[in-house]
Formats: sequence, structure tokens, C-alpha cells
Amino acid sequence: MRLYDTAYAPNPRRVRWFLAEKGVDDIEIVQLNLLQGEHKQPGYLSRTTLPNVPALEMDDGTTITESVAICRYLESRYPEPNLFGRTPEEAAVIEMWLRRAEMLVANPFMMAVRHTHPALAALEAPNPQVGEYNREVGLKGLKVLDRRLGESEWLAADRLTIADIIAFVGIDFTRMIKLPIPEDLANLHRWADVMRARPAAKAGM
Repeated sequence: MRLYDTAYAPNPRRVRWFLAEKGVDDIEIVQLNLLQGEHKQPGYLSRTTLPNVPALEMDDGTTITESVAICRYLESRYPEPNLFGRTPEEAAVIEMWLRRAEMLVANPFMMAVRHTHPALAALEAPNPQVGEYNREVGLKGLKVLDRRLGESEWLAADRLTIADIIAFVGIDFTRMIKLPIPEDLANLHRWADVMRARPAAKAGM
């Protein structure tokens, strides 16, 4: 298999973190420079059809994009440690928190960074109003996660799952715009410290 990757971007980091948690190190990694438009070149688009990164090229040549889809496939190939759910009930709860993490926090913060960080103007014309709106949406979403983490050590199960990875990577991306977790969200701070201490956090940087 071959993984098309890029530094700094949050979606590829999700996959790198996932692989590190699984202990998988036998996949070829191909680095793309997004600021130079390498993800828009004909050779890459012929595999992916869209200029999306990451992308996973399977052994039979099938190529998939979308970080969660890639992680689901990798879970089927490398089932332990389990990160998507062991039972139908557990899988459903993990899926619920995965979606909440994406919609309430990760996606808004990614849009906030993309539309306010000067370096990313090379990828898309910035719209500061869009960036500020999404920043506020993400900050509201953090309160939802904080309440959940007051009830549970992890977001979705009795252990780390894909929901935790997606939430943390999205939150951590805001370092680019120097947006810290609000001090009053003590449960979120406790969880974030645990996430930062995991070896996979460094592998996923």
C-alpha cells in the first residue's frame, strides 16, 4: 500500500496517528507539497479524481481519499488495537462521537485556520469573516466535548478511539492561529494532556 501524505494538515495527521496507534510501519509514504500544488497534478488526480490529501492506494490499485474512510479500511486490515468499536452498540456510540467531533469542533477549526492563517492563502482565497464565524462555532463545540469528558475518561468508549483522534487533531490544529483551549474547560484540558503524552501524538505531528 502507498499513503499520499502532507505535513501540517490535520486530515493526513489523523491517518498518521491512527497508523501509529496500530503500530503499522510497513506502508510506503509519499509526501506531497500542497503549497506547490502537487495534489493538483494530473498524475495524482488520475488516482484520486479530487485534489484531496490523504489518499491511500491499495495493493490492487484502488485509491481512496477521506481520512475516516482510510482509517476504516486500515482497521479492517489491522484490527488491533480496536479503534472503531467491538460490538454493534459500541461502534454506534463511537460513530456518534466521531461525527460530533468532526461537525462541532474539527471542521469549524480547520476552516478557521484556513481562512485566517496568511500562509494558507496559497490554497484558497481567505475570507476572515468565514474564519471568525467558524472559530466561534468550534469554541462552542468544545463545551460539548468538555461536558462529555466530565462523564468519561475518553470521548466514546473505555479507551482511546477514532473519535478522540479526530477531536484532538482538530483542536491541536488551532496552534497555527494561537488559539488555546479555554481555561475553564478543565475536563478537556485533562484529556488533551493525556492525548499529547501518547507516543502516537508525536508520530502524527
